[in-house]
Amino acid sequence: MTSCALKLFFFIFIFIFFSSSNPSSIVEGAFVGTYGINYGRIADNIPSPEKVVLLLKQAKIRNVRIYDADHTVLEAFSGTGLDLVVGLPNGFLKEMSSNADHALSWVKDNVQSFLPNTRIRGIAIGNEVLGGGDSELSAALLGAAKNVYSALKKLNLDQTVQITTAHSQAVFADSYPPSSCVFKENVVQFMKPLLEFFHQIGSPFCLNAYPFLAYTYNPTEIDINYALFKPTQGIYDPKTNLRYDNMLDAQIDAAYMALQDAGFQKMEVIITETGWASKGDTDEPAATADNARTYNYNLRKRLAKKKGTPLRPKTVLKAYIFALFNENSKPGKSSEKYFGLFKPDGTISYDIGFNSLKSDAANSHFSSSKAARLICVSVFLLMI
Repeated sequence: MTSCALKLFFFIFIFIFFSSSNPSSIVEGAFVGTYGINYGRIADNIPSPEKVVLLLKQAKIRNVRIYDADHTVLEAFSGTGLDLVVGLPNGFLKEMSSNADHALSWVKDNVQSFLPNTRIRGIAIGNEVLGGGDSELSAALLGAAKNVYSALKKLNLDQTVQITTAHSQAVFADSYPPSSCVFKENVVQFMKPLLEFFHQIGSPFCLNAYPFLAYTYNPTEIDINYALFKPTQGIYDPKTNLRYDNMLDAQIDAAYMALQDAGFQKMEVIITETGWASKGDTDEPAATADNARTYNYNLRKRLAKKKGTPLRPKTVLKAYIFALFNENSKPGKSSEKYFGLFKPDGTISYDIGFNSLKSDAANSHFSSSKAARLICVSVFLLMI
């Protein structure tokens, strides 16, 4: 081989080697695989975003949701290969709904300026807006979603970044048995136009589903084993002739039935929050570390099977777990502070197969990996 040919081969090798190692060059959907996590930050004692990245990569959790578009987080995620959904907080909805220019500016500043190195794959427009009792906020949701989507389209990002919004179970009139589920009358007027828009742009129905809350509010009527994915008789739905051995599947199929009743039977349901508190107030006796471990361990196993629900067996379930950390500044019941898989110092809250944060080891691995590439290149140069 001539010297010129060797040099050409060298440059091709270097280009392929380093290009293939840059995950941000590959554009994929908003959710890869089946397992994701919510990275909440209502706390004054959690690790820095840079350490959080190490923790997520160590745990091999690729899908991450945050509740805002904090630039320190977006910068920390740059070049990591992690897929991120950012949030447009509820407080911005009225402004974004009434002013398309503000929506465009927000998308430019918080999404476009970080792409493609930070893999922003979705924007969550508000959180649990419908069914919350604020009719003005509910009325602003669709307009905000449309203006943000129009901004994405104007910037040629609509095929890269997906628009969603997460709903609580407060949007449903009844969810037991699953076949009886419909949207509340005071929600339908806002929900149907929103679903029509999401249907047009290919967005899923996002649901925050908590068997923990359902059991906490009805401990005498619900078998805790049913809520925790443990062996149980389950429930039978006579209308669909389907049996459910766990509550989460039943909650998801209830959402599918409500969508079907509204005329959107082909829309996918994705779980954007689910989890179990490891500690709570005296009126939350099910909030224990053992129950939290059981729920999250069994949920992880269930998602790993890559299967659907009894009503939608071919639609693989995807879920974001709530949450990455215990958050000591969250308001409300004590349980709100203890949904984390990890404690603020990066150690595990309980064992479901993840390890505690090992920043030194992770940094060492990163450095050794980088060094290996340099050695490989150096050896190749010597061969020339």
